Amino acid sequence: MRTAITTDTTTLSAPATQEIRAFIVENFLLGSDSGFDNAESLLETGIIDSTGIMHVVAFLEEHFGIIVEDDDMVADNLESVSRIAAYVERKRTLKDAA
Repeated sequence: MRTAITTDTTTLSAPATQEIRAFIVENFLLGSDSGFDNAESLLETGIIDSTGIMHVVAFLEEHFGIIVEDDDMVADNLESVSRIAAYVERKRTLKDAA
């Protein structure tokens, strides 16, 4: 799998969503965006399997400079592009506040 890495992590909301979606499209849909909704479950739609989630986690840690704890690997955080982006934003906010 290929991982697109950029260094701009200053703004998150829409850009984070776009970057996360682009990573998923490139690495799991072979570059062909099927038009899935950002709120759709990536696991239920079959876009990503449980092994793929580990690739997403590695991307998040490397690209956004966060640490995804074992306790954070739940559907509330990683089920959809929207939830992943919101999780990244929360983690970055906590990191910046520390």
